[in-house]
Amino acid sequence: MTSWRPTPALVRASLLAFGGVAGGVTLGQEVLVVLAAPFAVLAAMGLVARPRTAPTVSARLDHYHLHEGQATTSRLVVDDLAGVEHVTRVAAPAAHVATRPQHGAAGNLLDEGLPTVVSSPRRWGRRAVGAERVALTSAWAGWRWGPVDLPEHGFTVLPQTAPYDSRAEVPQPDGLVGRHRSRRIGSGTEFEGIRHFAAGDRLKRINWPVSLRTSELHVITTRAEQDAGVWVVVDGLRDIGVSGGIDGASSTLDLTVRAAAALAEHHVRTGDRVGLLVVAGDGTRVPLGSGSRHLHRLRGTLARVRTESRSVAPERLDLGAGAGSVVYVLSPMFFTPLVTATASLQRSGASVVVIDTLGDAMSDAGTDRLALSSLAARMQKVERDDRLERLAALGTPVVPWRGPGTLDTVLRQLARRGQVPKVRA
Repeated sequence: MTSWRPTPALVRASLLAFGGVAGGVTLGQEVLVVLAAPFAVLAAMGLVARPRTAPTVSARLDHYHLHEGQATTSRLVVDDLAGVEHVTRVAAPAAHVATRPQHGAAGNLLDEGLPTVVSSPRRWGRRAVGAERVALTSAWAGWRWGPVDLPEHGFTVLPQTAPYDSRAEVPQPDGLVGRHRSRRIGSGTEFEGIRHFAAGDRLKRINWPVSLRTSELHVITTRAEQDAGVWVVVDGLRDIGVSGGIDGASSTLDLTVRAAAALAEHHVRTGDRVGLLVVAGDGTRVPLGSGSRHLHRLRGTLARVRTESRSVAPERLDLGAGAGSVVYVLSPMFFTPLVTATASLQRSGASVVVIDTLGDAMSDAGTDRLALSSLAARMQKVERDDRLERLAALGTPVVPWRGPGTLDTVLRQLARRGQVPKVRA
């Protein structure tokens, strides 16, 4: 059990006071006693100020769920501060976590309050505030309690939502709660046209100006307001490149996770049902859902994405998606099985869009073009480009992630393609 121990300052003051007084008395030198008097006073005050109780120290965070770039404060909780004058704490550095003070060391006099450490996560995922050491010092710096080690305590960092918005409609909405216009006639507020009255039409739909002018009953037709089944497929097989957090360069997984979070937020806020599939060793599947609670679940799942060295790409993407679903596959597309699975999904009738998240991860593969690492990277990129061309030949759009407006043109093309009559064998 930790107890109060004398500080080196108290030990030195006591030794100097005792040595000076003893030497002055023994040698008959009053000057030694005079010189030792201040140290005797300091030693006496330090001994008198010794605390009598042993405190209990812990730390807590103000927030345990943050977005990238946000900050939380780590605060000390001490049950008994009797006799304490100064508090010091030092936090170990943690990966992708910036602290203030910069090196995680803080100390305050008790009159100024307990020292705090502000932590700001710079990358999504599960982050930890480094293990801390805390020491308490009594008045006159005579006694010290600790330092004691406090355990790590972490928080969940949700991916920062990349700026994204789209004015294009989802190609084939298939639900009944969202804002997208359906290709089917039904109950809604979106004007479609005027036609002759037929048995079963509601009387409130009669357009009287046209009916009186033509002497025949006409009714207004509208389009049903529908939502869409949107699936977001995240490639968590590998992380290519070095992540610098939100302040530096983005790896492929950074770009993938942030783009997936942006797409999920956009479609949930427009009333669509969104599902998530993480392609990894322990692949996670979140079924279709809507609402703010479902969006928080999607973000939490994305924050837990981890890459494993032995992850194998699946031969088939089992989404349970219907023919009218829209599937976004976010991947740098370096694995042939994943490309094959994407092509199979396209043949099943879903509207598939491949979002290339390679970004600039391989732009600095090496300055020496003849080096083995540079040659290997160039060969991988050539193979990847060939796979993307094959997907495009099958009718699967491939677009790099660029933020707002990335998918507008592609979704409009898919919508027009869905209205073209198809010949079925």
